[in-house]
Amino acid sequence: MTFFSVIVPLYNKAAYIENTLKSVLNQTFKDYEIIVINDESTDESKTKVLEFNDEKIQLYTQKNQGVSVARNLGIEKSQGKLIAFLDADDFWFPNHLQELADLYHNFPNSGMYCSRYKIKTTKHHFQFPYFNGIENSYRGIIDNYFFSNFPYRISWTSSLAIPKKTLEKIGAFTPGVTNGQDLELWTKIGINYPVAITNKITAIYHFDIPNSLAKNKIGLMKLMDFEQFEIAEQHDSNLKKNLDQYRIEYGLRYYIFGYTDKTNFYIKDIDLKKSYFKIWALFQIPPFCLRILFNFKNYIKKIGIDFSIYD
Repeated sequence: MTFFSVIVPLYNKAAYIENTLKSVLNQTFKDYEIIVINDESTDESKTKVLEFNDEKIQLYTQKNQGVSVARNLGIEKSQGKLIAFLDADDFWFPNHLQELADLYHNFPNSGMYCSRYKIKTTKHHFQFPYFNGIENSYRGIIDNYFFSNFPYRISWTSSLAIPKKTLEKIGAFTPGVTNGQDLELWTKIGINYPVAITNKITAIYHFDIPNSLAKNKIGLMKLMDFEQFEIAEQHDSNLKKNLDQYRIEYGLRYYIFGYTDKTNFYIKDIDLKKSYFKIWALFQIPPFCLRILFNFKNYIKKIGIDFSIYD
């Protein structure tokens, strides 16, 4: 049985996919297969993959249905014990799969294995994520996943691996969800299984900073169903706080473009003034002013300056 199945969803990433696949083929751990799911790309992405002519790479093309369906098809085609995901514009260091394999052997009952990563925000600037209550040197089972999953996310798609049997038991990605589909799955796993983390940085997340906010994209967002976690949240305040931060994030996006009903739906049960005063203050600012502020925030992030409204 293959140890890792590496699933790469691909849509119009011709400029990146060559380096991404090379980063897999350069792994020191060699027991893996690569499953590329071409989501009906309209650029040269498919051609770039075929140029490799490597027996480890399997290429499937599906009708354009989004990243969730693409990843699910990859899971269906996989033969590996562990499923590792890699977005088509991200990058692994050569030790990535070895670190995750070692973590699996040391903590075999975990539902998710997470490596450390860094975020490339500009050509010469990186962010180094840190997590509540977890030292940079710590390696092992996370004591409280939802408490520690802040201010950065522990589980980022291109830095983790999940046993296939876990996905078969709890399900994979929800088709049709366009924002937070990965958050939904990691939450399900965090509720039901221990989560393990390495102490090595083994991946680079290429953060795509938009030039400006886009109303059409905000209006077309389809989010996960937060209500599925209602009972679990009642028993875990850290889970609720974790999910509330995403409710606020989406509510703020909707507020900026005047989607009042959607804004109210996501923040209706959160006491912003008491628990998130700075964010409550943002909701007192006219939406057109917030659009200017958020575009400015994106601009300064491109030159290496970043801050969080949750700080």
